[in-house]
Amino acid sequence: MTILFDLDGTLIDSTDAILEGFEVAYDTFGETAPDSEDIKSLIGYPLDIMFEKLGIRGETREYVDAYKKHYRIISRAKTTLLPLAREAIEEASRFAKLGIVTTKTGRYSHELLEHMNVMHHFDVLIGRENVQNPKPHAEPIHKAIKHLDASYDSTWMIGDTLLDIHSAKNAGIKSVGVLCGYGKKIDLSKHTKYIADNAFDAVKLINF
Repeated sequence: MTILFDLDGTLIDSTDAILEGFEVAYDTFGETAPDSEDIKSLIGYPLDIMFEKLGIRGETREYVDAYKKHYRIISRAKTTLLPLAREAIEEASRFAKLGIVTTKTGRYSHELLEHMNVMHHFDVLIGRENVQNPKPHAEPIHKAIKHLDASYDSTWMIGDTLLDIHSAKNAGIKSVGVLCGYGKKIDLSKHTKYIADNAFDAVKLINF
């Protein structure tokens, strides 16, 4: 059995750090950041796509760089494991190989999970810089499965947004949508028949 987890909204809550990162990025260029709800609705997408969808025209790299510079400073202090996330990871590790598939920068994600003392449970972490095509493309999941030498038939993806669910579907694996993050049940349930309140319940569902 293999379980792949998303990060933001699935295992961790870094909303405050993300919003502050965007505020600083816009302020760097003398602009006002968009409404926080508009930003939160896009969490899960890679940063460059988030900035594009928020109206930045042309090159987004400078905004992304400004965001990352600040985010790395504050991310540990302003990121926490979601309720029952640690229990989910520990329970899953008892019967499955574990991986992380995220659109966050892999290096920063690794540092965060080390700081939270859970990284040792994971055998692979696929971040934005590790793929050409991020979620909802299947590439991140394909890469994780290849690294783990796992079977597609016994691999699950747990995530809180349609990006996670679509990526799983595109890769040909099963998924569980969780309601502890940024996605909505009405949307998730249209694309997966498995819905759980949080990652711990998702793990129990998989191991039922």
